[in-house]
Formats: sequence, structure tokens, C-alpha cells
Amino acid sequence: MRQEMSRREAAALLHSSPKPRSPHGWGLLQALWYLVFYSPIITESHLRRKNLEFIFIRFSAWQFAGCDKLWAGLVTTLCDNVRQHFGALPLSVFHVMGTRPRFASGFSQQEWVLKTGTCLKLWGLLFVLAVGLTVLLVALLVPGIKDHQALKVVGSAVTSLSGSGLVLGAVSVLKNLLISEKHKIEKLTNSERFTSQLGFMSKVRHEVEVLVGFLAFMEIFERRRLRVVLEITSLDTCYPEKVAGVLNAMNTLLSEANTPFIFILAVDPSVVVPCLEQTGCMRGLADNGYLYLSRTVTLPFSIPAMGSRSRLRCLEAAVQTREDLMYRIITGNVERRRAKHRARLEPPSQPQLDSEAVQCIHQAFRCLHDGEDPLGRYLPANGAHLRRIVNTIPVTLRLLLHRGGPGGLGGPDVPSPRAAAAWVVLADQWPCRLSWALQCLEDAWQSQPTPGLATKSLWSIYQENVGELSSLQQPLHNVLSLDGDPELFHTFLGCDFPFTAKDAHHFLGVTVNLDHSIRHKMGLLRGLHRLQKVATTPLSCSAQCPHPN
Repeated sequence: MRQEMSRREAAALLHSSPKPRSPHGWGLLQALWYLVFYSPIITESHLRRKNLEFIFIRFSAWQFAGCDKLWAGLVTTLCDNVRQHFGALPLSVFHVMGTRPRFASGFSQQEWVLKTGTCLKLWGLLFVLAVGLTVLLVALLVPGIKDHQALKVVGSAVTSLSGSGLVLGAVSVLKNLLISEKHKIEKLTNSERFTSQLGFMSKVRHEVEVLVGFLAFMEIFERRRLRVVLEITSLDTCYPEKVAGVLNAMNTLLSEANTPFIFILAVDPSVVVPCLEQTGCMRGLADNGYLYLSRTVTLPFSIPAMGSRSRLRCLEAAVQTREDLMYRIITGNVERRRAKHRARLEPPSQPQLDSEAVQCIHQAFRCLHDGEDPLGRYLPANGAHLRRIVNTIPVTLRLLLHRGGPGGLGGPDVPSPRAAAAWVVLADQWPCRLSWALQCLEDAWQSQPTPGLATKSLWSIYQENVGELSSLQQPLHNVLSLDGDPELFHTFLGCDFPFTAKDAHHFLGVTVNLDHSIRHKMGLLRGLHRLQKVATTPLSCSAQCPHPN
């Protein structure tokens, strides 16, 4: 959108006449002059203008989640950003003296019409004020007339009446300059009579209409089209009734024809649709949240799966945020001068652990960037998940180093940095299935530990108990929804990264991105499931009747 805006603006500067102008600097005085004395006209040439300017506004619903009316936060954010973009003075003058544009009659190309009534009133007030001041000065200064009290009263009255009209206009402008539209709406929402205030919506609607009229005025003054783009994010982290309120506010702002608003609604439908179906806004739509969204969104765009190149770019951007973790170590130029046998005898120092951590972190990140490494196939396309993996890998590697000391990673009995990065990806992408395999492994260690259990693969343990997981699908439905593609889980754990029970034992104590309450819940459900199976199994005859001997 920014590129298209720049391209059209450059073309307008080259070919169009007259040229576009700005309401800032010297253009502010010109804008104020037009606001006071002229009425704008929407002509055919204005409708054919191709150059446009986008006013981008970001609205994070989470910032207003504590507000009683989340949609009021949307309106106040809109008003406040438009006020900041154009300045408080032009909008305040428009509140008092501005007029909304009207369409031209016929094929006239005249964009500005003088406000005859306003000019006559203003010049009339100035003339009457001058006459009153003249009479008053004559009555006060001219000898021989000073004793006429009636002339003084007439001059004072005429001066006061004419001057009061000008003062009232200046006070109104000053009032709108000091009290913004945002403060007006916030004052209405904070009122104790908010719930019973019948005229509240009409007042908010009036403020929005004034804003729309001001934007239409500035379109003709700047000689370009103006569009306010509101990017609404974090809506899927709010309460259901507030989600419906924001969507209703969007429909209210877009209800008028030719509104200059464009809403970019960035949400997860799988989260927002259940929120809408829990509210009362679904009446008449058969409680179908998807139908409500389809009627609200006029241009649906579902972001496709991220390609390998885009995924690597997103990964590089996420890795750059970890510079704060390694900057102190890299710039310190730590040198390892101690021999390996001395490092075994002496306790590891913090510089040694930091130096080892830098090398391990770089090695793990190189595995993620390597296009030939199969680990890159399993990186998530979601940016939040990718940043979470990038943030977790350094923590996991540091914990492994502190447990094993310098030179510990990559040894015969300790997993490598690549394996640690793969384990972090596994725990992030399939938390439910990994927790089930770990719970089954823990139960096997506790019940009957066998010598070959340590070398047994996690995939084989999962396969042996996947039937029991299917029987617990109903109570674990929400947890199972956290997992990624089951087929990728098979290829990850069964082919590319065949972790064993011994590897799981090494990683379990340093796994920070896996919710251990999931495994605890699975242990309880598995114990109850086994008790139910024992209770429903009929006892054999030998078990019911003891042997006579």
C-alpha cells in the first residue's frame, strides 16, 4: 500500500495540474483560510484523481481489553490519530466553522465556493464593532460630548454585542482545541449514567460524522484521495462480548456510503468464531459465526502456508532478537587457555561456560538455517511459534551446559546442539503427543524397568500406546488441538530424529517449552482409565474361589 501510494503521488506530481499540497507549514494558514471562508465542492475532476494517501492506524484490542466498551476504544483511537496527523487546530476550526463537501451541480469544475453568509456575518460584526468603538471613543474623548451618558451606553452596548459574537467563536475553537474528540468520548463512557444515557450513541455518531466530513474537506484541499487504514490486531485474546462489540463498531463506521475507512482485521477465525457464537449477536444467523464473519469481511484473505524462503527470512529476523544474549560474550573476546585435563580437575568457570554456550548456540542456529538439514522442514510457519523456538534454544543449551560443564555437549553420552534444537522443535510442535510418549516412558520405568528400555525409541513407545491415547481423545481434545501435523510427527520422530528413552532422560530436566501439567493430566487420566478397565474385567473362577489346600 505504501509503494502504491508513492507511485501514484510521483505520477501526480509529474502530470497533474494543479499539484497536490500539504496542510503543514505554510499550507496550514491556507487550510485555515479555506476552512473559514470557503465551502468545498466535489467535482468530476476530483473523483478522477488517482493519487491517494493512506493514514495507517494500529489498534491493538488487548490494550483496551479492560475497557467496558472495547468499541469505544476503537473510535477514540481513530479520532486521536486523525487529530495527530492533521493537527488539532484545523480540526477544531472545522468543528466550529467548517462545512462538509457537497457534489457539484452539472459539469462545473469549481472546487471552492465563497461562504457568502459567513463573510457577510463576519464583515457585519466587524463593521458594527468598529462603529460601536468609534461611538464609544467619541463619547469618552471628544469635548462637549463627554456629558452625554446615553451615547456612552449605546457605544458600550454595540461594542459588547458585536464583540461577544467574535469572542464566542474564538472560545468555541479554543474549547475544541483543548478538549479532543477522544476526551469527549472517554468522558461519556466514564459517566455514571453511561448505561442509561439514551443519547450516547448519537453523540459518538456525531463525532464520527464530523471526522468523516473533515477528511472529505481535506481531500479536496490536498488534491488527493485520503483513506484511513485501521489495522485491528489481538482481537482473539479478548472476551467474546468485546469481540462482537468491535465488529459492530466496524459495521457502524462503514454503514455510511463513501466512508474513507479501510479495516484490516487480523484474526484467527478458529478463535473468533466461537467467541461470536457465545454472544447474542448471532440471533437470526442460526448461531453461525462463520456466516457472520463472511457478511462482515468484504475481502477475505487467508494467508497461505509460508514457503521455505519466507520461513528462513522470518527465522533470521527472530535470531537477530537473540543478539542481546550473545553480545556481551562475543564482544568480551573470551579466550580458552586452559587445557582439557585441567578443565576436568577444576570446576568450570563462568567464562568457559559462556564461551561454550556461544559456540553451541551458533551451531544450533546454523542447523536451522541449513537448507539441506531436515530440521528446517519442521519449523513452524507461525511467526510467534518461530520466535518461541528461537528464544528457547539458547536457554535449553545453557541449561545442558550447566548440568554437564564445558565440553559436555556432543559427547558420547550427551546430545549434540543439533539434537537439542530438534528437541525444542518437537516440544513446540507436538506438545500433546510428546507428553504422552514421556508419560508412557515414565510409567514403564516405574512399573517394570527392563535393561533395553534406555535404548528404546520414543516412536516405538508412542506406537505401543497410541490406542490408549485414542480412547482418551475426548478429555484430551483441547490438548490435542495444540499439536501440528500427525504425519510430520511420524517422520520427525520415526525417521529424521529417532530420539531414544536415554535422550528423553537427558532433555527432560531442561525442557522449558513443554507444559508439564499436560503430562500430569495424562498420568491421572491414564490411571483412572486403567482402574475402570480393572473394575469392568470379570474375575476368573480361580480368583473368586480360593484353593482348598
